[in-house]
Amino acid sequence: DVQLQASGGGSVQAGGSLRLSCVASGIPSDSYAVGWFRQAPGKEREFVAAVTWSGGKSYYAESVKGRFTISRDNAKSTTYLQMDSLKPEDTAVYYCETTVGSTLIRGQGTQVTVSS
Repeated sequence: DVQLQASGGGSVQAGGSLRLSCVASGIPSDSYAVGWFRQAPGKEREFVAAVTWSGGKSYYAESVKGRFTISRDNAKSTTYLQMDSLKPEDTAVYYCETTVGSTLIRGQGTQVTVSS
C-alpha cells in the first residue's frame, strides 16, 4: 500500500516552533513531489508548502513565507516542515500529500495548536 504518515504536531505558544515529518512508503515512483496542506475548523483546506523530488524547488503560501521551511531526506523517504514563529492562526490539522499517477495520496493528519 502507498502510505504517507505525518507526525510531529502538538501544542505550543505563539512564537514557538514545531517540526512536522511525513514518511512515505510503498510509492512505486522514485520521483515525486510532496506538499503540506492544512485545514482549520470551519475553514477550507489550504495549501501550505511543497517541495520537488530533488528538493531544488520549494513553494510556500504567502501566509507562511519566511516562517516555515520545507525540506526532504529521500534516503529516509521523509519530508519535513519546520514551522517557526508560529501564530494562533496556524492552528489546524496538517496533512502531507503526494500524487502517484492520477491518484492523490494523503496522510492521516497531525494536529497543530498554537495558543496566544
